Amino acid sequence: MTDALSNENIETILSAMGNHEPKVIDKKRNVQEYDFKKALRFSQDQIRTLSRIHENFSRLLTSYFSAQLRTFVQVTVEKVEEISYQEFVRNVQKKSMLGVFEATPLQGSMVMDFSPEVVYVMFDRLLGGQGNLLQKDSELTEIEISVIERVFSKSLDCFEEAWSSVVKLSPELKEIEVNSQFLTTSPPNETVILVKLQTKIGHAEGIINICLPHTVLEQILPKLSAKHWLANQKKAVETHELEALEEKLQSTKMEIKAVLGKSTIELGDFLNLKTGDVIRLDESYESLVTLQVDNKLKFYAQPGVSKGRMAVQVTELSIQGVQFDDD
Repeated sequence: MTDALSNENIETILSAMGNHEPKVIDKKRNVQEYDFKKALRFSQDQIRTLSRIHENFSRLLTSYFSAQLRTFVQVTVEKVEEISYQEFVRNVQKKSMLGVFEATPLQGSMVMDFSPEVVYVMFDRLLGGQGNLLQKDSELTEIEISVIERVFSKSLDCFEEAWSSVVKLSPELKEIEVNSQFLTTSPPNETVILVKLQTKIGHAEGIINICLPHTVLEQILPKLSAKHWLANQKKAVETHELEALEEKLQSTKMEIKAVLGKSTIELGDFLNLKTGDVIRLDESYESLVTLQVDNKLKFYAQPGVSKGRMAVQVTELSIQGVQFDDD
């Protein structure tokens, strides 16, 4: 047997190799760009919690604006994102109203931005107009500043209530600014949370932005988790609301009637009643008195006298809950 391959064997091997080309494995890496100048300081869980908080805030604002402006108002959360403070200032619209506020125990300032469409429709409605979108080039008057200050302050009450499920805040309006370039609440590269609220007032649409710097929220970041948020909500229901409800019930007043019996007579007989006339009731004198609480039968009682005054002694509990009319 020879070890040498013939030409025929070599051609057979080469043809077989040509029919089976080696597989090329395409390894695609999931690569994402990361800007070290813009470090992400909020987790997705924290951003989701902030979204839930401000969804509640938007509902509270809708109720407040609807009552004050007496027109159709709808406020919804459009997005909650993490950006730099410089980006926030750069995107503020001209003629916007910026309310700078603080909320103890948090350290630092936050900003609430009303776009011009929102501001001028509010001015028109609150000053007796039909809610038209005004074009105002002159500076704000003292009356207009007073009006918008009140709107900002009431909006901060809604902000306080929305955040109560996480932390108890005491927001306070510090100043109103019309030029975003004069804002010095945070350094340009500071990371902030931008909450964008789509606002519709009548036929006009605008934006309300809320700027929450990282330095302000840093001390409560551990509380901005879904687990802590839900646990805090449950705790609030079991303690504060329950105690408040019990306190309200303790001081609630109810009307109690002791009914000996009933009778029906004609109007003419009623008008001719005199001292000494007898009206026959539908109950026997031996029957128990029915005790009604807010016109509902709750107890049976025995009539008598206590310390010289007419009284009844409860002898039996009724679970019927029958509704009685005042007549």
